[in-house]
Amino acid sequence: MTSFFYVVSFASLRSGNACYHSVQNLLSSRLLSKHLKIKIYRTIILPVVLHGCGTWSLIRREERKLRVFENRVLRRIFGPRRDEVTGEWRRLQNEELNDLYSSPNIVRVIKSRRMKWAGHVARMCEERGCIGSSWGNRREGDHWGDLGVDGCIILGWISKRWDVGIWTG
Repeated sequence: MTSFFYVVSFASLRSGNACYHSVQNLLSSRLLSKHLKIKIYRTIILPVVLHGCGTWSLIRREERKLRVFENRVLRRIFGPRRDEVTGEWRRLQNEELNDLYSSPNIVRVIKSRRMKWAGHVARMCEERGCIGSSWGNRREGDHWGDLGVDGCIILGWISKRWDVGIWTG
């Protein structure tokens, strides 16, 4: 089952890459505003990459590849900058891209959707074939533990409500 998640995430990344290459000329066009280019990214490329991401179990290497992909698209959108000191053109650094994009990065979106999916799983009835406390197979480097304190609190809260019977699934 673990290898299935691994294949799914990279199949989506390959599809997103193909999608990116199909709109690459639009993203580097000077005729379109940066706002419109970001809309193209969010409505055409990002949904292809994130399809089914609520069930992914990412390791750091996969997260890095997703961030590299997103930064490549954002660099195409925002273009190079002229260095104030030397006057030479340079690529934007990752921090500058994050400031300009001003939206959660792709890994944060995936973790958010995974939490959303965990809530759906917690509310499912047993007759639908889901065990409420089984959140998937863990493997070395798995990032379910990366949910942080807030994520663990939310999962505990969902689990407690499910056990008490507050939600009816």
